[in-house]
Parts: sequence; C-alpha cells; structure tokens
Amino acid sequence: MSSPGPVRLPGESERALYAEILAQGGRVLFREVAAGDAATALRLLELGLLVHHTEDASLTAVNPRSVTERMAAGLRAAGTGLLLRAEQMPTALEELTSAYDAAPRRVERSNEVLYIQDMEEIRSRILQIEADCREEVLAAQPGGARPAEFLAEARERTRRYLDDGGTMRTLYQPAARLDRATVHNAASVTEWGGRVRVLDEDFTRVLIFDRRIAVIPAAADNRSAAVVEDPAVVSFLLGGFERDWERAERVNWRTGAAELPVADQVGLMLSKGLTQKAIASRLGLSERTVAGHISRLRERYDAETLFQLGWQMRGDLRA
Repeated sequence: MSSPGPVRLPGESERALYAEILAQGGRVLFREVAAGDAATALRLLELGLLVHHTEDASLTAVNPRSVTERMAAGLRAAGTGLLLRAEQMPTALEELTSAYDAAPRRVERSNEVLYIQDMEEIRSRILQIEADCREEVLAAQPGGARPAEFLAEARERTRRYLDDGGTMRTLYQPAARLDRATVHNAASVTEWGGRVRVLDEDFTRVLIFDRRIAVIPAAADNRSAAVVEDPAVVSFLLGGFERDWERAERVNWRTGAAELPVADQVGLMLSKGLTQKAIASRLGLSERTVAGHISRLRERYDAETLFQLGWQMRGDLRA
C-alpha cells in the first residue's frame, strides 16, 4: 500500500470561483466558466467540489461536507494501513538487524585538542604546522594592523610557500587598511598569488592549514591557543571561514588604501550604521578617541545628530 499524498485543499482562486457559482444558483454552463478561468474550474472538478453534467455541459456545485467526508474517510483508511505496517516493521528487517548487532565495530578516535598557554610556544607550534603545510593556508585576522615584526619575519616564508604552489587566503577588518606596513604586506602577498580581503564585520581569529589542522584562541585575550585536528571541528571552522570570505570585500592593495585618514574611516563606519563602541572596537581605538573624531566630523559637516552626520557622509564617501 502506498503512502497517501498530502490532502489538497482549494486555493484562493478556487474558493472565489466556487463562491461565484453558488451566487449564480449553484449551476452554470461550463463554457461560461471556461471563458473566464478554465484551469480553476478543472481544479474544482478534480477536488470534487463541482460535478460536470455531459447532457447539457453544465457544472453543479457539490456540498463541501460530502467532499471533506470523502477525504477524511480516505485518510482514515490510509492511516489504518500505515499503523498495520508500523506494527510489522520490527520483524521486517530482523535478519539484517541481527547481522548488524553481531558485526565488529571500527573504533575511530579523533585527535585530542592541544591547548597551549605560552605565547612563544604558540608561535613555535604554528611555525611547525606551517612547515608541514603543502596546499592551503586560510587565515582570519580580526583587529587592526598586524605587528610589523611579525610581517617582516613571515614575509620570506610566505613568498616561498606561494612560489612552491601553495594557496593562501587572508581576511582582515577595515582597520588593517589604515596601517602602511599591513597594506604593503597585503599588496606583496597578492602579487605573489595570495588573496587578501576585508570583511566589515566581527569575526573570530582562526588559522586553518591544509583543511586538517586549525589553530584558534583558547581565551578571549588571545594569549592561549587550541590546536584542533578533529575533522568535524575543522570542517565546522572551515565552513565559517568560507561564509565570511564570500561576504568580504575585494581590495586593490596597490591603491594606497592606508592613506585614508582615521577620521574618514570613522565616518565610513558611521555611515554604515555602526555604533561608537563598535567603531572603537573595529579600529582598535578608545571610545573617547572615536568620540573626538565624531565631534570634529559633526563640526565639519554642520550635523546636529549622528544620523544626519552619517547620511551626509554617505553621500561624500560615495562621490
């Protein structure tokens, strides 16, 4: 016995046509209805709400009670059949169930998470993982400028890795475009074949190597790390990175983006609806400093409210 399909009830157009036929006495000529909406009339015939009389090619409205009773009877019959089948199911695959219970199990153990508390040890571990990486590095680096000494130290390693055929994708936040060293490094990485984008949202720091090892913060201060090799966790982190990457903005790092004044960067974020606190977090500034920039911008644009300032700057920044 096949499972019953879903019960189809009349839609808005079918209900309207049925009511119109009732208003005309419950009996109309088919050609009159067909001239207006033949498809809807045919659906009412399929539902049983209309009956076609061949002798005079007319349509008669059927009492909906009889239609619903017929539908309910069909559902009850189908439900009874399904209940009987459900009672028979435990024995239907008894032989296969016994074989499954008797089969030996393969135990798969995922690698444990390695927690590292010392900053030097974290750097050493990342360098070791980098040395073993052959295909792909994904990096989400929130905050502003990258430490200049770190960029200088990693520069040659990055170039060799990309020259050897590896791929690299990096996510920054907009504040990174204000730092000359970070912009210069991004431009070099792009020239060597890497890809660097900017995402104007909050995201979590993560490094993913060859889609099998991830390094994530183990605390909010980023002074401890967790090295994860569990495939399910790495896959979850990878999915988050890919979603962020698709939303991120492509940047021409050779255009001197670092020359954008901090005040204009504050205005850009303000025009996008960010709060003073969120802007401070994005740019790595204190709220007091951001408030000072906003105050000067309000004077420059003669804006009485933050909404008015954001609206006026939106036009200037798009020009």
